[in-house]
Amino acid sequence: MTLKDWGYRVLPGLKWLHGYSGQDAVADLIAGVTVGLTVLPQGLAYATLAGLEPQYGLYSAFVGGIIYAMLGSCRQVTIGPTALLALMTSRHTGLGLGSGPAYAILLCLISGVVELGMAVLKLGALVDLISLPVTVGFTSATAVIIGTSQLKGLLGLRGGSGSDFINTMRSVFGNLHQVRRGDFTLGLVSIVVLLVLRKLKDVKLDGRLRSLRAQQLVSGSIWVIATGRNALVVLVTSVLAYNTCDQMDSCPYILTGKVKSGLPSLALPKFETTILDRNGTETTQNLEQMLSELGPSMLILPIIAVLGNVAISKAFGGAGLSPTRELVALSMSNICGAFCSSMPVTGSFSRSAVNHASGVRTPLGGCYTSVLVLLALGLLAPYFQYIPKAALSAVIISAVIFMIEFEVIRPLWRCSRRELLPGAITFVLSLAVGVEIGLLLGVGADVAFLVYRAARPVLSVSKLQTRNGINYILIRPKHSSLYFPAIEWVRSGISKALATHGTAPVVLDCAHVHDFDFTAARGMGSLKKELAKANVPLFLMSAHKDIGVILKESTNIDFPTIDCPDDLEPILEQSETCFAPDYVLHLQVTAPLVESRLVHCGAGEPTELSKLKEKTTS
Repeated sequence: MTLKDWGYRVLPGLKWLHGYSGQDAVADLIAGVTVGLTVLPQGLAYATLAGLEPQYGLYSAFVGGIIYAMLGSCRQVTIGPTALLALMTSRHTGLGLGSGPAYAILLCLISGVVELGMAVLKLGALVDLISLPVTVGFTSATAVIIGTSQLKGLLGLRGGSGSDFINTMRSVFGNLHQVRRGDFTLGLVSIVVLLVLRKLKDVKLDGRLRSLRAQQLVSGSIWVIATGRNALVVLVTSVLAYNTCDQMDSCPYILTGKVKSGLPSLALPKFETTILDRNGTETTQNLEQMLSELGPSMLILPIIAVLGNVAISKAFGGAGLSPTRELVALSMSNICGAFCSSMPVTGSFSRSAVNHASGVRTPLGGCYTSVLVLLALGLLAPYFQYIPKAALSAVIISAVIFMIEFEVIRPLWRCSRRELLPGAITFVLSLAVGVEIGLLLGVGADVAFLVYRAARPVLSVSKLQTRNGINYILIRPKHSSLYFPAIEWVRSGISKALATHGTAPVVLDCAHVHDFDFTAARGMGSLKKELAKANVPLFLMSAHKDIGVILKESTNIDFPTIDCPDDLEPILEQSETCFAPDYVLHLQVTAPLVESRLVHCGAGEPTELSKLKEKTTS
């Protein structure tokens, strides 16, 4: 490997810089500014959602773009604050704890360290444990929680919003008499406008205008308005509030308030903080107490961030991207961001889609977005105080309602109703007890289903006859592996087959079985001994060589094997002389029988050995 190749591998951004043209710069500038107009209002809104002052959303929006430009491998991905991570952060900062940004910044640092550890250990595959139904249930529940948490700002309520979904709804319904007409009207109109502008980009003007130039101009204008709808609504409502509110006390809208201008100071995250509890008492918490407060979020939040970022990278960049490289880029974005007062960040699907539609050519487009955010912090921060909170709530609500994926339910119901249960568990428990616990229990339910399927493999049980009239029982597992949870199920299947069809030699077809574990092998040894006591031979047919080795090393028992169906008849004839058919066999079975998992074939159905060959080869 040359030094140049090594540099490209360590810093993929160098590859983009090499041969970077003026056309690339113009395309990236347009895309970067467009994404910047999207992230400015979203950053302010997501910081509010996280229980932080608005400027922290902008602090989180510029670091990731710079870091990812040098370390990332997908040009469309934009790193920054998201509604999902903001909600998970709010559990430690925005629920009346008075802890300020210290917890959010520390959580950002820890998330980066965990993600870096996952990259070093190549644990990116952990996200594969989260199935699509669980992901849908989690994101849908999160969208509902985020949407309801914004009802306070949308309705102009000044009281607390509660610590979870249930308490939030109780708080909202308990304070409906305090709804401010101005905020509610402004917020509702903003949502309608945002949804209409969102659909505006789907309008096609093909053939409606005579001039191609005019058609391109109108189409481009519609696209710009639809893409920058969040910034447009925030700008218009801010101008309205500025002209309406002569005095803050008489203003019909609740405003964002003063936003600190200037760049964040470069400093280590605080490992000690002073919080104000609900009784107004100040207490100092050390690092151990802060980590105890963050709890499972220190692990779950990074996993969710990785899940989202890898999914976005695969969606836009294809399967050729390296998950480990994406993990490194995301981890460094969080670690470096923590030194600039950032809350946890990850890839944003909506902004990445805008980036893609804007024609971005390299990841350097994120740098232009970061520059725009820095300019806004330095020049526009004093004007952000006039943004109505109802408008920011409208921005969040209009974004998260599309995270609720109703369309997945119907195909799941048709194809795999069993998979609906983990998704439903995740959704309900996330609303009831919190997104972290809901996700953990949803993944647990998914894993439990996988273990159950491994413990209860489908067995095809048939009583067949050779050409010379020798009866035998064929057991065919449909799984590729037999592990220790399944061995008692196989024993019970053989016991029931012998009780149903009468005592006969047992042939275990291993054509589709490629692996045994140690416990399963020992269980097979016990089964062989029990059958031998009853003078019932047990044969392994079409078994792979590795299976024979595992069984021999684990049990020190020689299992009679049949290499192929052609050898079945002569081997059974040889064993018939020592077989006692009148012996009644009862195996000790510790696992309960489930009739629906056993597929029985009557004795009179397949009687020709050729049919067995066809089944085996198929």
